[in-house]
Amino acid sequence: MLRIAVPNKGSLSGPAAEMLHEAGYQQRRESKELRIVDPVNEVEFFYLRPRDIAIYVASGQLDIGITGRDLLIDSGADAEEILPLGFARSTFRYAAKPGTVTGPGDLAGKTVATSYEGIVAAHLAEHGIDASVVHLDGAVETAIQLGVAQVIADVVETGTSLRNAGLEVVGEPIMQSEAVVVRRTGTDGEDPKVQQFLRRLQGVLVARTYVMMDYDCRVEQLEKAVALTPGLESPTVSPLHNEGWVAVRAMVPSKEAQRIMDDLYDIGARAILTTAIHACRL
Repeated sequence: MLRIAVPNKGSLSGPAAEMLHEAGYQQRRESKELRIVDPVNEVEFFYLRPRDIAIYVASGQLDIGITGRDLLIDSGADAEEILPLGFARSTFRYAAKPGTVTGPGDLAGKTVATSYEGIVAAHLAEHGIDASVVHLDGAVETAIQLGVAQVIADVVETGTSLRNAGLEVVGEPIMQSEAVVVRRTGTDGEDPKVQQFLRRLQGVLVARTYVMMDYDCRVEQLEKAVALTPGLESPTVSPLHNEGWVAVRAMVPSKEAQRIMDDLYDIGARAILTTAIHACRL
């Protein structure tokens, strides 16, 4: 069986379970379950702390896992990202009191408090900055107020928590993170079970990104219509009973669907419909 690590709690857990369910895999019914077997798909799921998943995968005891890119890098584990999943996106940045730090160069000689010391240490080393890193669990915004550090490094979403603590972001983002599938570095990338798992998740990602669009248009407007809806390969075009009309079907990006419908209507297309895609293979 394919042995897969899944986040057991936190912001990664719910979306990961939902994606796996959409991909056709059985998921646990109770949060207390730490392991389940999906015999139909020949998969065994282990529910672990997101921060530990890269370490378990790197050990070779588990084949692949779902965790955050930030947690993968911070762990320093011998594991690599093989598929971004598009959820749990976050930005990792430095922050300090206004006017005290303007960029990475000002970090030299200072102490940086963070829950992600691996990421921060690597970033400082990459830029040749000699600064101290102190590890704190949980919220780090109070580290500056209490004199533990002059700078913090943490995940920033809206920045509200930083502003409430009297801090501001400093310089460019350290990294952009999101949920990713990871495997042990150097593992055979052609494992058919792993490839099947990745195809299923990619199918979910595409299904979430596209909708199927159907419409009727006059033959003389077909080329203009096809230019608006080229599809992934090419749209499907079928003749209608009424001479001079055709039916067209194509996948279009869901974010652009309303605009495309307006443009199609303007060139004379009618009966324009969109339907959700629940699964696909490309």
